Amino acid sequence: MRLGIIGLPQSGKTSLFNALTGGEAPVAAGGYGQDTHVAVVKVPDARLDRLTEMFSPKKTTPAEVHYLDFPGAGFGSRDRSEVAWVGQLRTVDALVIVVRAFTDPSVPNDGPIDPVAALEKVQLDLVVADLAVVERKRTRLESDLKKTKTAERAPIEAEISLFEEFQKSLEEGQPLRAHDLSPDQLRDIRGFQFLTLKPVLVLVNVGEDQLGDRTAIEESVRSAYSYPMTAVASLCAKLEMELAQLDGEDAATFMADLGLVELAAGSVIRQSYDLTGLISFLTAGEDEVRAWPIVRGEKAPGAAGVIHSDLEKGFIRAEVVAYDDLISTGSMAEARKRGMLRQEGRNYTVLDGDILNILFSR
Repeated sequence: MRLGIIGLPQSGKTSLFNALTGGEAPVAAGGYGQDTHVAVVKVPDARLDRLTEMFSPKKTTPAEVHYLDFPGAGFGSRDRSEVAWVGQLRTVDALVIVVRAFTDPSVPNDGPIDPVAALEKVQLDLVVADLAVVERKRTRLESDLKKTKTAERAPIEAEISLFEEFQKSLEEGQPLRAHDLSPDQLRDIRGFQFLTLKPVLVLVNVGEDQLGDRTAIEESVRSAYSYPMTAVASLCAKLEMELAQLDGEDAATFMADLGLVELAAGSVIRQSYDLTGLISFLTAGEDEVRAWPIVRGEKAPGAAGVIHSDLEKGFIRAEVVAYDDLISTGSMAEARKRGMLRQEGRNYTVLDGDILNILFSR
């Protein structure tokens, strides 16, 4: 999973990036850093730890999250380097938008501190970037329509109609997530990688003195930004960055003192999985214990293809046991004996925590 972290200058994006990754990317003076910071983080999964104890594999491989922290400038500039990173932003699976709520005289802000207004500015940049793509596509379609025979015009006319709807929404400042699109429509436009169609996690960056008011702050932003595939949460990025630099015991002590139940490093991954509809199935054996992210609802052959394309092409069936059933029985042999290790065919929908062994023909 690739998550793009964006926001206005001085919002605390890079502090969040450091908190999520345990990194030490420089927090730019003035908030106008031009570099895109990239880091890969292993997804914590207690199930892998337990399976590793059970199977003693040669290696254990968690799922991974790729974080990309983009510059704080807006999309409006035609500077070539900026256009390049907007293209890179289109490749992410979801957006993490950081908006500022904290007050700190040492960190200047352009105007009053208003999380909702900041969010609207970021959304406007995303809308403008998508609108340019929609307008170009609509122009090409209308040109193609003039060259097409009357009997063959229906598919192009349907596509023009859809892009007209997109253009109208974007011109009104609405993200494409607001459209109720069919699976076929989503498939057909996947290649455009529209920014406003991506799931969004809004993180309101509060100060330590606002931790007790987080629920109210979140609700005020949520009520103003209630779109599909959108979630709102809050954190103190500066504090989270400092906690990420501590060892586990010291961090736990400070968290208890502050009333924090979970660090952002875990909660952001969990919320992003929920937004993108990802789950993880598992494989376990003497060679490797591994987590494999897939989209919820994936069938067994598709899950096999995530491991290797040959497994999907030659798929025969999958041996499946739920993680909890394996743990309760203590071994694969006992799970098989009790009938908990099942044989599933091509139409089986893989569930989170399923442990799969793929049988295939070469």
